[in-house]
Amino acid sequence: MRTAIVIPLLLLGACNVSKDGNAVTIQYDQNKAENTAADIGNTAQNIAGDIGNDVQNTGDKINNKVIVHKSTDTDGNTTTTTTTVTTENKAAK
Repeated sequence: MRTAIVIPLLLLGACNVSKDGNAVTIQYDQNKAENTAADIGNTAQNIAGDIGNDVQNTGDKINNKVIVHKSTDTDGNTTTTTTTVTTENKAAK
């Protein structure tokens, strides 16, 4: 279904339209179509790379958990202990 939407848009981007009085001329430009398709492919590849980087960064954040523990002794003194727990990313190997 998505292909049915994308192909007409590619074809539309590859057309040169000119108007002379009441006449409208539409010409298909194959070079323009190829450039448009290449641009769309490059953009999709960049977006996929960005998504992959975001997923990797999120996974790294999940694997490195910071635990903060506060305790108070009988004199009212508060102690804060921060522990970083790191787990191995087995998928990266």
